[in-house]
Amino acid sequence: MGTKRLYEIAFVGLKMGEHSFEYDLNTAFFTDKGAEGIEEIEANVKLTLEKNVGFMLLKFATGGKAAVNCDRCGNILKIDLWDEFNVVVKLTDNADEANEEEEDPDIFYIERNESHLDVSDWLYEFVMLSIPTQNVCGNDAAGHSLCNEEVLNKLKEMAANTEIVKENNIWKGLDKFKQN
Repeated sequence: MGTKRLYEIAFVGLKMGEHSFEYDLNTAFFTDKGAEGIEEIEANVKLTLEKNVGFMLLKFATGGKAAVNCDRCGNILKIDLWDEFNVVVKLTDNADEANEEEEDPDIFYIERNESHLDVSDWLYEFVMLSIPTQNVCGNDAAGHSLCNEEVLNKLKEMAANTEIVKENNIWKGLDKFKQN
């Protein structure tokens, strides 16, 4: 049996009310989905499915740890994951058309005759959204950067070289035409 089945919920057999599911996701899951820039990840997602007549409310609570690269120096940072997301899944006769017309990303339509709900894409998406968009090493207690000093020095050197190139630019005479 494939791993895809691990992320499918047979909601037809569930009684009305709340049902809990838990998913432990590792680096292999995210690599298979095409994630980049993550060295190592161990995520835990708790899913509460509230089944009602005609719709289901899915509540995702993400947690865990990930190793990501510092945006400034490339050091590996260990970060904590945490976030919550809700999705409303509605049953309809024409799900493809309803999904195209729906503007709210937190509402998803499936066909009335469906019996399983695949949550793997939501698991991937919500864990990835739990990772901060900006990752930097930060500072120590004295206010000094914890980034790799060798890389920071190289960045300063490259910035100084950029200034020299700007001063010797063969197009600098054209700047006076910008002002007119």
